Amino acid sequence: MQFEPIAVALKFGFIAVLYLFLLWVARSSLRDLRGTAEGDYYEPGLAQSEPRETVADAWLIVVKGGGLEGGARYDLFGGVSIGRSSEADVPIDDRYASQIHARIFARRGGYYVEDMNSTNGTFLNGDPVKGEIELAAGDSIEIGDTEFRYEENR
Repeated sequence: MQFEPIAVALKFGFIAVLYLFLLWVARSSLRDLRGTAEGDYYEPGLAQSEPRETVADAWLIVVKGGGLEGGARYDLFGGVSIGRSSEADVPIDDRYASQIHARIFARRGGYYVEDMNSTNGTFLNGDPVKGEIELAAGDSIEIGDTEFRYEENR
């Protein structure tokens, strides 16, 4: 019976690791919810009394692919996710797309595109998207064989 203290220690160790994991998941979820609920991320240098820039009306226009009808418009108000998942705001049928492949969101008066660590990458005007890149009217966003055009009304 000399192994019982080791077994008890392993059980407590497992429980401690499990609680740390749950804490990490809860903090991560809370951080995501805060960013989503505010529609923008916290900017440390921005005083609460400063006026925020308004975001222009903007759309994604389907150019080709993804099982979508060419010319279809998707309003970007509040941001959108793009991917193969039925949970994506803009679901596409493209074998080169990840479940949640990319997202477009508003920040500081403009819209930005971000690749969500997809397998095959997201391309803006033919260049790979690394980090967050601000969009300009007429930009081309490519995900696999699917292409969108960004349009805005300023």
